[in-house]
Amino acid sequence: MLVTEVTCMAELVRTNDPAVISAVEGLLAGADIPYQVTDRNMSILEGSISAIQVRILVSQDYEIEARKLLLDADLGMWLRR
Repeated sequence: MLVTEVTCMAELVRTNDPAVISAVEGLLAGADIPYQVTDRNMSILEGSISAIQVRILVSQDYEIEARKLLLDADLGMWLRR
């Protein structure tokens, strides 16, 4: 029997800026906050027009903690509303 758990995800950041993506990943990993990066491959494939942005998602269980972490690191302007 296969049991799957559905986790609702919250979008924290959407950007094509590799420095921001790297900084956010480092902060989340350092704080042991599980996250998922989506659309990274699609962003690379579409080229330089920036039509598809990379998104960083966290479980809704960690959303408040992750948002506070990014705000404390002066990355609040990159947070999705």
